[in-house]
Amino acid sequence: MNNRNERLMETRRLIGNQNISSQEELMKLLEKLGYTLTQATLSRDLKYLKVAKMPDDRAGYVYILPDKEQSVEDANLSGSSFSGLISIDFAQRMAILRTLPGHANSIAYTIDNLDAYEIAGTIAGDDTILLIPRDGVSRSDVINLLKLRMPGLINEPLN
Repeated sequence: MNNRNERLMETRRLIGNQNISSQEELMKLLEKLGYTLTQATLSRDLKYLKVAKMPDDRAGYVYILPDKEQSVEDANLSGSSFSGLISIDFAQRMAILRTLPGHANSIAYTIDNLDAYEIAGTIAGDDTILLIPRDGVSRSDVINLLKLRMPGLINEPLN
């Protein structure tokens, strides 16, 4: 498993879900998942993902994802829910999100401000959003990202 996009997504997932305090610890976790990389590669990945370290009472310092991601997540988890999404479809590896009239721009704006590695960008009309994933990002990666980072946007399982 040497796909850079998959490795970057897994690195983000690990940092988001665990208190990781060193590159050595992170490298061991990635190696357990089948990724082979050097310390220099991991260092470049962390720089690319804009990972920082933050004081932690138990672990000393732990890796965190950029504040912009966390502030968008926190705002979404504090009760603001997204309504207006009607459907998601995929064509040519891109997602087409259908919304109620007038909702596409605000939903696309929020998606863009997630600064999620998986999403290269969005283009919004009045009731349609074209979501362009990065190379190597699957349909399920896009759906899972939206479910996790924008609670309320997708309320039911989508195929």
